[in-house]
Amino acid sequence: MKKSIIAIVLSLASMPLVASALAGPSERELTTPDAQVVTLKESVEINDKIIRLGDLFTNTGELAGQGIAHAPAPGKRATFDATWLYRVAQAYRLAWRPMSLKVKATVESQSQVISHEEIEDEIISALIEKGIEPDMKVELSNRMLRLHVPGNALAKLEIEDIHYEPRTRRFAAIIVAPSGDPAAKRTRVTGRLHRVRNIPVLARRMLANEVITDNEITWIKVRANRLQPDTVLDKSDLIGRAPKRGMRAGFAIRTSEIRRPVLVEKGSLVTMVLSTPQMLLTARGKALESGSDGDTLRITNTQSHTVVEAEVIGAGRVAVRPTILLALKQ
Repeated sequence: MKKSIIAIVLSLASMPLVASALAGPSERELTTPDAQVVTLKESVEINDKIIRLGDLFTNTGELAGQGIAHAPAPGKRATFDATWLYRVAQAYRLAWRPMSLKVKATVESQSQVISHEEIEDEIISALIEKGIEPDMKVELSNRMLRLHVPGNALAKLEIEDIHYEPRTRRFAAIIVAPSGDPAAKRTRVTGRLHRVRNIPVLARRMLANEVITDNEITWIKVRANRLQPDTVLDKSDLIGRAPKRGMRAGFAIRTSEIRRPVLVEKGSLVTMVLSTPQMLLTARGKALESGSDGDTLRITNTQSHTVVEAEVIGAGRVAVRPTILLALKQ
């Protein structure tokens, strides 16, 4: 009985030592007096195909260039959790341990982006070489497509193969990026061609009744099958006109949305002018309707209250015919 009690006491006395051994040494205990403290880099960008020890930890000395994992694809990220990081630190005898399981490191591969528009431009160039008409626009099936190439590579792509069906105007192509790299990623893209037209549009937002000049006009390409029958196609049909209401820049303009500038507003006072070789008479009148240059309006003589017809000849000015002379004199 006495021997059993002694064995139990010795067993309990040894438990803290066992627990301490299982927990492992702290970061301070792992670091020698002459060594530098190793810390984790929680977020890094690299420009390599391999993640190296020095990418994730500081003060790794000669081990900094040691590869420990494959890098994510250009423009992508990889996240490493506390368990994986601790195993790496132990494998290379680094004086580091995570403070909690929430510790992590994120590695992002640097990249250059080949845009959606650049891809479309390369495809249309390749198709023009095959004989299609240049007034066509490419529409990719994947409208969000962008390509990422390594940050130290040339951001250029090439068309390795392309097939076009004239009847349906559909195509399929294999594109390679970056160009000239034997290990470059190959991507299959599909899409369709649409005929386009150049149309004049406003270069800036304009308010109602602002006169459109040549300086306010720019050109854009629009799919022909999306144009309305009354879309303005010639800039001469815009110059000298004015929007009926405020208009945004860069949008197709319909003839029903513009007019000649209003020179006489309904209800406004105007100067009535009667001109003959022998005389020039003027009188005050009130416009019963709005009109632009050359329009014939009904005007009330403010003195005689007689209603006459007059032609708009300028801002706030109308011309009456000599046959209306009697009304002007009253």
